[in-house]
Amino acid sequence: MLSRTIGTIFAVAFLLTHSLLFADPRQAQPSPPSPAALSGDILARVPSAYREEARSMLTATDQVQGSLRRKSDDGLSVWIVESLARKPEAADFLISQLEKEPSPKLRSEIITSLRPHWQLHPETQQIVVHHVVSDPDASVALQAMDVLRSIQMVALDRLLETRLTAAKAAADNAAVKEFAVEEERWFSLKEDIMLPAFLRIPPPVFSVAPLDRTIRVLAFGDFGTGSAAQKQTAAAMVEFNKTHPFDFGLTMGDNFYPQGMVSPSDPRWQTQWEQLYGPLGIKFYATLGNHDWSSADSPAAEILYTDKSPSWRMPAPYYTFTAGPVQFFAFDTQEDSEAEREWLDSELSKSTARWKVVYGHYHIFSATRGDNKELIEKLLPVLEKNHVDIYLNGHDHNLQELKPEGGVHFFVSGGGGAGLYNLNTYDRSIYKQKVNGFTVLEAGGDYFKISFIGTDGNELHQVTLTKKP
Repeated sequence: MLSRTIGTIFAVAFLLTHSLLFADPRQAQPSPPSPAALSGDILARVPSAYREEARSMLTATDQVQGSLRRKSDDGLSVWIVESLARKPEAADFLISQLEKEPSPKLRSEIITSLRPHWQLHPETQQIVVHHVVSDPDASVALQAMDVLRSIQMVALDRLLETRLTAAKAAADNAAVKEFAVEEERWFSLKEDIMLPAFLRIPPPVFSVAPLDRTIRVLAFGDFGTGSAAQKQTAAAMVEFNKTHPFDFGLTMGDNFYPQGMVSPSDPRWQTQWEQLYGPLGIKFYATLGNHDWSSADSPAAEILYTDKSPSWRMPAPYYTFTAGPVQFFAFDTQEDSEAEREWLDSELSKSTARWKVVYGHYHIFSATRGDNKELIEKLLPVLEKNHVDIYLNGHDHNLQELKPEGGVHFFVSGGGGAGLYNLNTYDRSIYKQKVNGFTVLEAGGDYFKISFIGTDGNELHQVTLTKKP
């Protein structure tokens, strides 16, 4: 009887151990939190005119509701309007509320948040016109005008895209070139960005380190918030550099939040750049992210600051340079124009470098946002065709390695200091962690090592690529 009991215990123990060791890790992943109706304490702070619609139409996870409790009353009201505007069934309510809303801030938010509705229902655009010509608040009138401008620009942009597509189909290379250049200018017009054409021109390929040198490079993105996390991550870079000196650095965009830089003289250049990264004593070759494109003057400000800084380098929105056995290609994923892709294809095809690295802001693959269908369709074929070794990006505020595709290896380095993003189950994931940190690239003639480093200076993940001599 005792032996049978002992045998049963061992059998149960074996089954438990086996289930832990060999369980499918995908099944071990916790299910994502489910959204629930807004809690009573949040609804009590919602303006009475919006409370019933918020109660009946809006849900949020516990984490989101926690952040809502920390918002100001104005911030909560804006979130309510933005969330309702994403629901087509709430459009009529918001339009009726627009005509009697006493707050200029909320009127402006309704007009802006309903942009997709105005675009899908042109007959309603007269409501926006009414606010342009008669809203008592000048800022609301200007915001309404900007919404109308963007809607009309989208329609015109489609016409330009149609002509560009037709020129490519007809193999009219001269016309393709003309339309591609215009597409870049049109991007600035459409996004209300003041970037002169001469600041877009990439310089010829240049060198930052001799071809026969082994190099060590610092890379990170999504950082310019001025937060404690940014400062802690920057301090970890400085400490790491003392024992493992960097030759230079790269940024993957979203260099400054929430809307880039006001000018080359913005005081944040000192507090959010020079004071934090200047102590490294190296030059950084930066790219633009969506937040850097969010205000009219920011792209030009970041390019022009190159002439004022010992450490910051951005000669154009996209450019290329060599360092040791590597050629780096800074790519502006926010614009991703036909002209830029043609430039990248041409420069990659001419490169004789042992290793080719393309870096930019938006992901191609990511466990946070999944597949980027547009870049998979337009950019990935250029990378594969030209035997790019590494594509490095930010945008998702975490650290990731993804499975290679067509010989291209993918890494996300978005842990520079902005608020961290969650990670999902994703079949391309090799490594993923929701953590602040930075990336170290080390390259010689026959190897290329990529390491993720945490804010404590310890290595979190490492992979080494090799090539035969």
